Amino acid sequence: MSAVCQVTGRKPGYGKQVSHSHRRTSRRWEPNLQAKRYFVPSEGRWVRLRVSVKGMKTIDKRGIEAVVAELRAKGVKL
Repeated sequence: MSAVCQVTGRKPGYGKQVSHSHRRTSRRWEPNLQAKRYFVPSEGRWVRLRVSVKGMKTIDKRGIEAVVAELRAKGVKL
């Protein structure tokens, strides 16, 4: 499964790690993804989402109903 947040769409960032000798190697910054269950009252069921912590804050602010409706409009199966 890819490291992408279902709510915000955050993906890994790529770059270089620079050592003391200035030798450069590739690295990547992973988003802080968590597997989380949310209860959707209108459907009377739980949905499991793979969200970043920023996505959790978005759900807290806008509400799970609005976020689920937006995901369904995009065509995401929940």
